[in-house]
Amino acid sequence: MIRKLKKNPPLIVCLSFFALIFLGACLLDLPIASANGERIGFLNAFFTSTSASCVTGLIVANTATQWTVFGKVVIIILIQIGGLGTMVFLSLVAMALNKRIGITERRIIKEQTSADTSKGIIRLVIYIIKFSLTVELIGAILLATKFIPDFGLERGILFSIFHSISAFCNAGFDIIGNSLTDYVSDFTVNMTISILIIFGGLGFTVFIDIYRKKRFKNLSLHSKVVISFTAMLLLVGTLAFFLIEYRSPAMAGLSLKGKILSSFFMSVTSRTAGFNTIDIGKMQEGSVIVTIMLMFIGASPASTGGGIKTTTFGVLLSSTISVLRGNKETEIFHKTIPYNTLIKSLCIFTLGSFLVIFSSLWITLIEQGKFLYLDILYEIVSAFGTVGISRGITADLSSLSKIILIVLMYLGRVGAATLGVGILDNHRKKHTKYSEGKIIVG
Repeated sequence: MIRKLKKNPPLIVCLSFFALIFLGACLLDLPIASANGERIGFLNAFFTSTSASCVTGLIVANTATQWTVFGKVVIIILIQIGGLGTMVFLSLVAMALNKRIGITERRIIKEQTSADTSKGIIRLVIYIIKFSLTVELIGAILLATKFIPDFGLERGILFSIFHSISAFCNAGFDIIGNSLTDYVSDFTVNMTISILIIFGGLGFTVFIDIYRKKRFKNLSLHSKVVISFTAMLLLVGTLAFFLIEYRSPAMAGLSLKGKILSSFFMSVTSRTAGFNTIDIGKMQEGSVIVTIMLMFIGASPASTGGGIKTTTFGVLLSSTISVLRGNKETEIFHKTIPYNTLIKSLCIFTLGSFLVIFSSLWITLIEQGKFLYLDILYEIVSAFGTVGISRGITADLSSLSKIILIVLMYLGRVGAATLGVGILDNHRKKHTKYSEGKIIVG
């Protein structure tokens, strides 16, 4: 059994996340973790642990008031490990203890980091850790310039560190109590959190490529697609939120600068982070739909974010354009996309769509008209995309609905396709080549 498991890196990655979630749930269910000294209940603890480990941000209780210092420390550790990747963290522990990292472990790390090869994987792990800690430290210092004057020296430093890690890992947990609504027009806080989210969502391999190649035209195709589609989504999202919400109650009283800043922040956070500076409940339905689309797309591969990923979206969009132009092959930046990549992208999109539609149907039936369907769909996509912003219904959901969200958060982080490959790996059949058959489509 163990030998078979070692030969199945995707399944090991999935199981390692489950182990992290279970351990976190056990710790958060302790009386010492709750501010009132009473257990929160294992389901709620498991939900919170899943949300933190899968860097989502959906909560069943206010993080600032529900948890003690112990509970908050557990949550931020879960966020950090979940953001970097369980196997990356275990590799760090092994290196600290001078333990040898074998071939099997390297294959598992390769799977979790989406690296092309196991060669140089330890250098990649060291880079990921150094880069993450450096960015989080800089983010904490910038946030401290605002949080220390507002909360005092000790709390200001702790708040800065917590929110910097939460932002870079695209988690969206806050310990202020109302996310970042008190800083809706604060340029420093908005831009620091936004940049941390963007950096965490681009993917570690992209920054390695940028460091080595320097210029955009010299970057790999993967990096070009990630950067260009990320920029496009940020721009489209900002314009959409600004035009829809310009005169809405959500941005009432804000200056033009504040509205632009809020629109940009929503465009950034909607893709995978979970923070908010404006009242989500007051947003127009058009913005809600835009947010759902951005959440579903999510961040980029080998990053701290979820969703179907920008590259998946980019490949499918480019393939659609190629078909409309009458081209037989998908082309991006004068490069032909391999057929396997296109099929994998279609598989990820199909699985993601199926999970969202199926889950929304079940929760709608379970809750029996208690919530608006748009709010339920919003919650589901937020869980699947590991985003964490909510229309305020999370805590009021039934136990069964919370379990469905837990499964979605888990699948959104480890990847539905990854789990599927891991489970079905031992059931692969010998490939048989059949004759072609024609089907009329469209």
